[in-house]
Formats: sequence, C-alpha cells, structure tokens
Amino acid sequence: MPTPFPPPWNEVPAPEGSWRAIFKWGARDKYKHPNRRLSALLKRRLHLADDDLRKPRDLGLDPVHIVAPSRLSPEDLHAFRAILGDEGVSGNPRDRLGVAYGKTMLDLMRLRDRIVENLPEAVLYPRDRHDVVRIVAHCAARGIPLTPYGGGSSVTRGVECLKGGVSLDLRRHMNKVVRFNEVDQTITVEPGLMGPDLEATLNNAPQLLGARRRYTCGHFPQSFEFSSVGGWAATRGAGQNSTYYGKIEDIVISQEMVTPAGILRTQDHPAAATGPDTDQILLGSEGAFGVLTSLTLKVFRYRPENTRRFSYMFPDWESACLAAREVLQDEGGRPSVFRLSDSEETDVALKLYGVEGPIAEAVLGFMGMKPGRRCLLLGSSDGSSGYTRQVRRTVSRIARAHGGFSLTGLVAKSWEHGRFKDPYLRDDLMDFGILIDTLECSVTWDTLSRVHEGVRAFCHTRPDTIVMCHMSHCYQQGANLYFIFIARMETIEEYKAYQAGILDAIRRLGATMSHHHGIGKMTAPWLEGQIGHNQLELFRAIKRHLDPSNIMNPGGTLALDLPDGMRRP
Repeated sequence: MPTPFPPPWNEVPAPEGSWRAIFKWGARDKYKHPNRRLSALLKRRLHLADDDLRKPRDLGLDPVHIVAPSRLSPEDLHAFRAILGDEGVSGNPRDRLGVAYGKTMLDLMRLRDRIVENLPEAVLYPRDRHDVVRIVAHCAARGIPLTPYGGGSSVTRGVECLKGGVSLDLRRHMNKVVRFNEVDQTITVEPGLMGPDLEATLNNAPQLLGARRRYTCGHFPQSFEFSSVGGWAATRGAGQNSTYYGKIEDIVISQEMVTPAGILRTQDHPAAATGPDTDQILLGSEGAFGVLTSLTLKVFRYRPENTRRFSYMFPDWESACLAAREVLQDEGGRPSVFRLSDSEETDVALKLYGVEGPIAEAVLGFMGMKPGRRCLLLGSSDGSSGYTRQVRRTVSRIARAHGGFSLTGLVAKSWEHGRFKDPYLRDDLMDFGILIDTLECSVTWDTLSRVHEGVRAFCHTRPDTIVMCHMSHCYQQGANLYFIFIARMETIEEYKAYQAGILDAIRRLGATMSHHHGIGKMTAPWLEGQIGHNQLELFRAIKRHLDPSNIMNPGGTLALDLPDGMRRP
C-alpha cells in the first residue's frame, strides 16, 4: 500500500529534559514539515520505498539519563560557588550535555545515537563582567579549561569541550543592553543577548530606549532566533541581509574581552590608524583568546515601509551569475538580500515556496525557463525610499538584459516569511534517516564557476544525493557559495568521510574554508593549508600572549593546538 501523505511527521513537543529537547532545532513545539511536492521529490531522488516513510525512527522523546560525575575538585567547585552562588554552578549531567554540543550534523547524529562525550565538568552562569574576571583568573591559576557558550547554534563543533573543564553559559544573565547612543547610532550589549531580543529592542527604541527613531541591527543569520550577539562576533558571522549591512565584522566597532592575560578593551572610534586593528584580531577568535563581556554595534534606521522585493528566473546558471556580478559592480546601489539558487536548488525552492503548478510551469516554459536549467534570484533592498527604488531599478535593468524573467516580489516575500524556519526541516528528515547538511565558502567571481562545478561534481559521486547551492552575501569581488546536500546515511563514519571529501574539494579548488560559519574544531584540520604556516603561527603567538596556559576553548579550535597528525594539506 502506498505511503499516505503526509508521512507521520512528529508533532509531539519535545519533552523538557528529553534527548529531543537537546538535539531538536529551535523551539520545542515548533516544526516545518516538507510539503507534498517536496516529499515527492525526496522520495524520487533518494529512491525511497514506501516503507521508508511509513514509520519514523527513534524520536528521542525519552528523558536523558546519564551517569557522568563531575571531576572538578571540591576546592574548585567551592571557589566557583563563592563567586556565583550555588545557583550559578551546575554539575547536573543534563545541564552539561545541553552545552556540550552545537547543531552540526555530527552533533545531532551523536545525540540521536545517545553518544555522550566531551562534557564540561560544570556549567557556570556569570552575572556580569566582574564574575567573568574572577572565573577566568581562577581557571588560569588552576589550569582549568574554559569554553564560552552563547546560543549554541555552532555548526563547526565550536562549543564542544574536548578538554573538559567548565562551560561559561552567557545566556542566563549576561543578556542586557549596557548603553545606547543615538547620536552615534550605536548600541552596547552583553554577549548573551539573543538576536530577536536585540532586534525587538531596537525596533521599539522610542519606547524602550527613549530614542527619536526606530532602529535595526541589520544582522539576520538563519540562526537569528537562536543565536547570540557574542556568537555572531566569535565566528565572524554573516546575516542574510549582509550585502547591504555587512558581516558582523563590519557592524562591531568595539569590544571588551576578558583574557587570562588581562582585559582587552577597544575604542568606539569609527576609524583609526593606530596600528593593526585589535577588533579584527578578536573577531572570529571563537573563544580561544578570552571571554567577550560587551560589544558595541552600529545600528541602522528601521524603515520597513521602504523595503522593495524582487525575484527573477534566469534560463541558466551562467547568465544568472553574470547578472549578479554586474549588479554588484554597477555601483547603482547594493541590495540587502541577494540570493541566487542554482538549478538543483531552484527545483527544490519552487516546491518549498509553493510556486510550482501547471500555469506557472506553462509560463516559465514559454519563456525558456526549463526544469534542471533555470535559476532563481530573489532579494530585497533596504534604506531610504529613493535608494531602495534605485536599487530595484538597477536589478531589474541588469536582470532583464541577461535574460531574467520577473516573478515580482512575491517569491522573495514567501522566502522571507519562512526564512528562519527552514532548519526545522532537519528534524523531520532525520527522523526517517535522511540527512540535510551544509558547507559554505567564499569565492571570487573569477573562481566561482570552477568551485561550483568542482564541489558539485564531488558531491554527486555519491549516488542518490541531492546537491543544492546558492550564492549569497555578495561583493564587488565575489560571493559566498552555500552548498546543501540531502542524502540517506546510516553511520557517523560515512557522514564524516563525505564531509571531509567536500572540504578537500573546497580547499583544492581555491575557495575559503568558511565565509561565515567559523572554523571551530570541525574545519580546523584544513585551516593551515588554507591560510599558510606563517599566518597560523601569528595566531598562535597571539594565543600564547593572551592565554599562555591554553585554557580558553582548547582542543583544536582554529587549529591553535591541533596535533600534527590531524592536519590536512
């Protein structure tokens, strides 16, 4: 009997304290199920039998029961409780497991298999910078590894405590606005502040901050709802509107970081020529140099009434890439969101956004937009009314000159409506043994085609695998390529080998190992081959000065203490 639609997607909220509450994306009671068309595509492309979608695998609804006594000495536990109080220190195995893993596929596979490893010995909840100073000093004196933890959305094993020690969870208390300066258009916040809370505060600045205008942070990664400002800075993250607002390193203008060598505090000046930029050294350091205690960010005027959206279909990837490059190099203004899907992703996107249908297919076919070749560009422009109008006109002129067919702004609006919900799809698919994972890189326009073709060629060496890619976070000189693969995989070793092959291909083809996900411990083996021995030694010299005992997020983060045998050429 054929599998009825929908398959039995799970809608039981993840129980508090369950395995699913730890490995599930986002809110415990939120979901995003594949629709009928997407499910049919997955079944066809992955050669799924009816029985493959009839019954989900273990959902992880059972409570976490693990035995993992803390190995911290009584003296150290007493010292931490003296700083934080009893409620500020947890040795509970479930709390420790909750901060041990991020959200990379390897983390989720291990948790679903009940593999528990690399737990911190305790979770600490500092209340303010003074607590952080005392904790770092104690850990440095006693040689206790210390790993900062923000939103926990790392996809690079950035928060995993390979050397044990303590995890510093900044979300509970260090989540406040410290200062708002409307004259300079800046806001200073603590690192545990979550994205939605920052944006809500800025959007409602007249009521909450006594401001004259409403503002926006301009930074909206797909993990926006469940990531922290400190995490954005620690990984040099990028939001989906970065083509206009910039990556986080363009938005952060000063920081305070507590290191074992003392406090580093940079200044709020908009520019300086006082030697190498300390802010740029700290950004992307992934907790390996110290603990962020505050960040000052640029903010931008919030004018959603001026946002103009657009979407175009192109006959092929080549013409779409030419149009995208011309938009960025035309100097007619920068879009905010600017996202170009290749043909394989376009076929999936049309199903996901509900654009498909007989009429739509007839119109697209008449215009020469054939399945398996056509490519979807969608985006928006932000800023003043005149500016957003000019940007949309520029995009329209260039898109049409390269064979683009306007789909109006409705497709972009549909994508925007669900853009933070897509990660929930991973839960449904993994329930049936289907993995969906991502790797991303940065390319120049000159190397874009080579990297796109080469990475896809490797990915397709594995049969029954969907390999999608989109271009986003665009610049005059190039763009980010974001690869997504969907496949059935049974073992962790199979996944790790496939992922390593993709990273080898990215490195061999001349792209960066990461554009905005960071490096962490997952990508660290490839870092020296990417940046060169001398540059890595420079990073290590900074590490030796700020953290001479190597207590800050040790275990291979940024390859700073990676064993020689783990490095890849």
